[in-house]
Amino acid sequence: MGKKENSSEPYGEPSKYDPAFNGPIRNRSCTDIICCVLFLVFIAGYMIVGILAWLYGDPRQVIYPRNSTGSYCGFGPNQDKPFVLYFDIMKCITTTPMAAALNGLQCPTTQICVAQCPTAYKEWITCTSRTCLDQNFCVPSINLNTTTLTPSEIFQKEYCPMYTIPSTPFLNRCFLSVNFTLPKDVNIPGLSNKTVQNATGDILNGFNFQDIGVRIFQDFAKSWYWILIGLVIAMIVSLLFLLLLRFIAGILIWILIIGVIGVTGYGIWHCYWEYDNYNKKGATINNIGFTTNFSAYVQVKETWLAIFIILIIVEVIILLVLIFLRTRILIAIALIKEASRAVGYIMSSLLYPLVTFVLLLVCVAYWGITALYLATSGEPLYTVMTTNSSAPNCNNFSSTQFCSPLNFNASNYSCQYVQCAFYKYNNEGLYQRNIFNLQLYNVVGFLWCMNFVIALGQCTLAGAFASYYWAFDKPRDIPSFPVTAAFMRSLRYHTGSLAFGALILTIVQVIRILLEYLDHKLKDAQNPCTKFLLCCLKCCFWCLEKFIKFLNRNAYIMIAIYGKNFCVSAMNAFKLLMRNIVRVVVLDKVTDLLLFFGKLLVVGGVGVLAFFFFSGRISIPDPQFQSPVLNYYWIPILTLVVGSYMIAQGFFSVYNMCVDTLFLCFLEDLERNDGSAEKPYFMSKSLMKILNKKNKKPKEEK
Repeated sequence: MGKKENSSEPYGEPSKYDPAFNGPIRNRSCTDIICCVLFLVFIAGYMIVGILAWLYGDPRQVIYPRNSTGSYCGFGPNQDKPFVLYFDIMKCITTTPMAAALNGLQCPTTQICVAQCPTAYKEWITCTSRTCLDQNFCVPSINLNTTTLTPSEIFQKEYCPMYTIPSTPFLNRCFLSVNFTLPKDVNIPGLSNKTVQNATGDILNGFNFQDIGVRIFQDFAKSWYWILIGLVIAMIVSLLFLLLLRFIAGILIWILIIGVIGVTGYGIWHCYWEYDNYNKKGATINNIGFTTNFSAYVQVKETWLAIFIILIIVEVIILLVLIFLRTRILIAIALIKEASRAVGYIMSSLLYPLVTFVLLLVCVAYWGITALYLATSGEPLYTVMTTNSSAPNCNNFSSTQFCSPLNFNASNYSCQYVQCAFYKYNNEGLYQRNIFNLQLYNVVGFLWCMNFVIALGQCTLAGAFASYYWAFDKPRDIPSFPVTAAFMRSLRYHTGSLAFGALILTIVQVIRILLEYLDHKLKDAQNPCTKFLLCCLKCCFWCLEKFIKFLNRNAYIMIAIYGKNFCVSAMNAFKLLMRNIVRVVVLDKVTDLLLFFGKLLVVGGVGVLAFFFFSGRISIPDPQFQSPVLNYYWIPILTLVVGSYMIAQGFFSVYNMCVDTLFLCFLEDLERNDGSAEKPYFMSKSLMKILNKKNKKPKEEK
């Protein structure tokens, strides 16, 4: 006994028998109060950021373009006019793409909202009468039927365009149609095919120079309801898989294992078949040499031979692992079945992932809406501009002469060709200068809230399943409403501890995001030391995040059982696991691996379905069910994959947390008790049979 105790000293002494202990402690106090206050203050600040974003932001900026007066096209009074038409596209030529971007895609020419873009080239400047002009391509403030202005005056004041070019709508803007060439008899000075293409290119480059996040948010605005449908599908599939695990856990797990072996075996056969075909054709790598066309390497026998050998090695490794760990796999399956029994007694635990799903959905929605409103913050600015700078008294206007289109009076200016036109969105105020900082606060708040929701779910489920394990006479001793009781205990006493653990994980995740950002910015750097250092840092923090998630998970189990603060619970959990490191590695991790297959099934299925839908590979005749036209179709796919993984993680946490809780309670049970009549084991008889443990019967009194 002495040697055994000394060997356990580095990781603490084994838990002592406590006759009063029979499950999660009910008489407990609040833990980590300072972190609780900090978390509540942070949430209050997060709400203030959302309110500010809602007050100053305008998501219509990423959906609807504006005309020269700042009115939205396709919205409000211009609802039937969704496209913007540039009167003189040559004036859109800028020296740098930055200039176009800063102007918010606005050119120093009149822009109007039109119902459809021009379909033919027309030189309106040749008109000698107002009757030949088209009211649809003129500003709404002029009525060609009642105006007394001559066509020449109309063109000088830019009430109507001097010419129109066949255009196609792109991003709700009328741009030059592809493969269009101007006629030879052009009467517009300076107008040529080259100048028109340059002007269109500058506008497009200006759009590409804008923050790419605006286009991403535009895709979110068009596809949010399809993303929501995909997330609901992921939730339903996860629930069905949980129900299947409840009844046929062992069969499903063996099907997954045999499926992996079968797929690998099919890959071996297919590679050999391809190798044999190309070998008969004499297609070798010597015939193609080195080429950047990687598809050519698929048509040589050496490629298939290499894949064939690799798959054989993988298949042999899988078979050897199954042979040597078959007993451990059977134990892992038994633990999952025991978890199924626990879930069977606590059926309300299957409903808790719905709470997690709703809370995660609120976090994602709040983050996305806040980020969208922050990205579109800024009041529109209007500046006095002239439509004819060569006219008398019209050459002294600059973009710093701001105006208001509501009370603008052109008669106050000596130049008769002036107008109050939309310039850009204000980015000079205190709020606008701190948009990046607010977006960073939004990201940190999103990660912290997400991690807190997951921590709350883990602690709640741990408390419920711990009450199952420590019930000596199951199910009679299981308390009523264990999930509700554990949830209330977690919120009432351990909000600070859960926020503390979530904050530590959030800090590591933020550092990882910053490292990825630096790696993206320095990807063209040729310094090998920088690349090596970044690679090492990314690897270290990835490992650190995995370790913290593992430690937090077990710390929450100890918090749910004993009600101690986060640091003490994490230390006790770590020492308990280190005292039983072999069992942890073999049993706990094998169980995690088997449940990971289920997550992969849910995420992979939803991801493949999303890819075929948003890429347009699923032909749907009904336009209401067709995928929307997006800038990047991979945006909703990636969102669905990430969201499906989060949902699957929430639902599978029921079984995963149950297995981990039962395993940790089992380790505590082994240290506290010895199976005697005075200190009997609390584990079920089936689990005692699997682990070769049993309770001794009490001696009969004579």
